[in-house]
Amino acid sequence: MRDLTPDELARLQAENAYLRQEVERDADCGEIVGKSEAIRHVLEQVDQVAATDASVLIHGETGTGKELIALAVHQRSRRSHKAMVKVNCGAISASLVESELFGHEKGAFTGALERRIGRFELADGGTLFLDEVAELPAEMQVKLLRVLQEKEFERVGSSRPMRVDVRVIAAGNRDLADEVAAGRFRADLYYRLNVFPLALPPLRERQEDVPLIAACMLPRIAEQVGKPLRGIAAEAMARLEAYPWPGNVRELLNVLERAAILSSGPMLEIRQGLLPTAGGPSTSTSSANPLRTLAEVEREHIERVLEARDWVIDGPRGTAKVLGLHPSTLRSRMLKLDLHRP
Repeated sequence: MRDLTPDELARLQAENAYLRQEVERDADCGEIVGKSEAIRHVLEQVDQVAATDASVLIHGETGTGKELIALAVHQRSRRSHKAMVKVNCGAISASLVESELFGHEKGAFTGALERRIGRFELADGGTLFLDEVAELPAEMQVKLLRVLQEKEFERVGSSRPMRVDVRVIAAGNRDLADEVAAGRFRADLYYRLNVFPLALPPLRERQEDVPLIAACMLPRIAEQVGKPLRGIAAEAMARLEAYPWPGNVRELLNVLERAAILSSGPMLEIRQGLLPTAGGPSTSTSSANPLRTLAEVEREHIERVLEARDWVIDGPRGTAKVLGLHPSTLRSRMLKLDLHRP
């Protein structure tokens, strides 16, 4: 057996470190749950495209499970023996995106104290999942297009091209076609990514899946909060089924966790005020204005989770972890929504 080159050794070490982080981070991730016609149609499409190497563009509202669908495509593909490397394009500052994707050489810029293996290199032979791809700066859109076309790139600070075999799955909650029309996203990159589009239905369009998701996740949530919950009370389940879930599956899981923390008996209960009830005394909107903006719903939801977590943002039990956001993304949204600790 031949000795590994320094590049091969560095890549192997980086891949091992990345996989350890992902195992720890995803230890409590769920699976795709549901029997509705809407989700069955999506899973049929997943099966159809998984066997190919086509680029996939997943579109859906925040919290619909885009990462889980990307993982399903990867796990059912011939690349499943390799890693699916994930990048949240909206959580990386514009100055660091190129280094994050392509890596850099030691001394390439101030602070580059050692060589870094980029996400494309880590994903060689596997899948690269680009979440919130619409957030990529214009300059990086050009470089990403080149990698998709020529299958090669250079690390920052190097002129030596590196070839990679990577399948790209992109996702976002903004319609890229609209972004192209507005001049914020390159049309040629859009067509490269949009070979096989997958549209995820919001939870309100597959309301019959709510009991299945809740029942599936309850044992895991009960273990997380350290309570021996055996099931969901009938009244609580009825409230879960009646709520429209503007935050989709992510909001459902967060509500279940908050309810589990507050429940005192063996059955999970939804306390008064935990969910708005249309027309009821606990609703937070008036009869004259029953509909709220998405920003109002988002602000209220984030504030509830912050209060449940005592306004802790970072860490494994912090608000950012519960919401599935990068801490810097959460802080940015709090600033935008004018959310401050009282």
